[in-house]
Amino acid sequence: MADERPPSELFQQRLKAARDLRQWNQSDLASHAGMPPSSIAHFESGSRKPSFDTLRRLANALEVTTDFLLGRVDDPTLAESGDPLFRDVGKLTGHDRELAKDFLKMLASRSSKGEKK
Repeated sequence: MADERPPSELFQQRLKAARDLRQWNQSDLASHAGMPPSSIAHFESGSRKPSFDTLRRLANALEVTTDFLLGRVDDPTLAESGDPLFRDVGKLTGHDRELAKDFLKMLASRSSKGEKK
């Protein structure tokens, strides 16, 4: 069952938890989300709240659902739960996720060119 605290209170904890899951520091997340590191610090301290657009950018950068960041669900990868590949990728750190993405892009590119093993 999702946490019943108001989303504004839960958001700062969920943002840090998702960042820790990726093993990113605040600067890493800021870089991936295209915003200044000070913004991440303000969000995590609770001194500022993100706009809808910023919330979406953070969720996309962290590859978690906005529902997770807002406390509506407890599983950060709930939206991807139907595909075993996504479930496994969801458990990787930020660096390992980047490696996996690069590898999958290479495989997709090779497949689209009709290349074989």
